Amino acid sequence: MFTPTYLQNLLDPMHPYGFTAERYAWALVSGVGIFFLGGGVSLYHGISGLLASHHVLGDPTSSWIVLGASLLFEGVTMTYAYQHIRRSAAAASVSTLTYLRHGADPTAVQVFLEDCAAVTGVAIAGTCITLAKYLDNPMIDCLGSISIGCLLTGVAMFLIKRNVAGLVGTRMGLAREAEVVKVLEGDPVVSSVHDVKSASMGPEWSRFKAEILFDGEEVTRRYIATIPTEQFVAECDKLRGFKTHREVEDWLVKMGGGVVNTLGSEVDRIEDKIKSQRPEVKHIDLEIL
Repeated sequence: MFTPTYLQNLLDPMHPYGFTAERYAWALVSGVGIFFLGGGVSLYHGISGLLASHHVLGDPTSSWIVLGASLLFEGVTMTYAYQHIRRSAAAASVSTLTYLRHGADPTAVQVFLEDCAAVTGVAIAGTCITLAKYLDNPMIDCLGSISIGCLLTGVAMFLIKRNVAGLVGTRMGLAREAEVVKVLEGDPVVSSVHDVKSASMGPEWSRFKAEILFDGEEVTRRYIATIPTEQFVAECDKLRGFKTHREVEDWLVKMGGGVVNTLGSEVDRIEDKIKSQRPEVKHIDLEIL
């Protein structure tokens, strides 16, 4: 339950965006394991029992004890995982169901769905064993194994599809992407926004990229506004006193450097503004046209 946060925050020069996708890779491995080991073995056991000429059901007492212990342990972890998912969904401002489908924490979802399948499987197994014992019909036990196999296979297929989608990455929701573009277009220093691209790994983590045509005159005015009045007057007097082309050129280079620095500050300000309004946008790349 703690590994996802660690992987997301761990950065190095070779992985500037962290290891967010690695969580989906390990969750995918787990989903494949459930499919082949859990669902496959259960289906094989049930089908082979139906095809067998003699299927003997022994004393179910030990099975009931094991199922009871499993129900207790799996129920506790399922409850904990559900509470974690509810908190994460609330933090992402989405419903619990939406978070289960698209949330950026595949480990918590994996644990919760596996435990749900386990609790349901225990209920099916206990019911079928009891009916098989008192109705003296071992075939009910085989049908129970097949039902559990189908349950595990369904959960595994959902997890595999979900984690593959997380690894591939999808576009941000159109409404959320439009809000980010609206913030950009509404800023006084932005003339137009082009080539918008985004990627999302659930409602909590997104990346946004766009090419921005800045209003050079507005950026220059903002740079001038940062110059104290006395210094501005002194610069004007200095400009009037220039006699050579080189003096004017050096002065323009100095002023141009200040404008460029102001442009960089404006880009930082816009990125902070976007992150304050859309906290799920973790990485913003604004390219200057």
